[in-house]
Amino acid sequence: QVQLVESGGGLVQTGDSLRLSCTATGLTFSSYVMNWFRQAPGKEREFLAAINRGDSVRGYASSVRGRFTISRDNGKNTVYLQVSSLKSEDTAVYYCAASLGYYDYYAGNSYYLYWGRGTQVTVSA
Repeated sequence: QVQLVESGGGLVQTGDSLRLSCTATGLTFSSYVMNWFRQAPGKEREFLAAINRGDSVRGYASSVRGRFTISRDNGKNTVYLQVSSLKSEDTAVYYCAASLGYYDYYAGNSYYLYWGRGTQVTVSA
């Protein structure tokens, strides 16, 4: 059974940083492109970042480029999202997802084979 489990979220203040983690079990992690998304209350799910299998290509949404950094450790079956200079509008549930194709945008639900349950990030002013 495939599981993606996010962690590292919490309540932080404007300007703070966090490192989110997503650990995968039940799949050959290095065979998948990994992605991060977020969803704020009342808003649609938003693509944030993607990283290819070998960690040689990374893509970001324009809204987070320069503030967020995606990385992965295939030996630990884990993908990370370093989020910095947090703003109140970054408040959301953050999800990781695994795909076979690399897309640096939201490609549509059918392209993401596995999803985690999310970790809440709340940024207070």
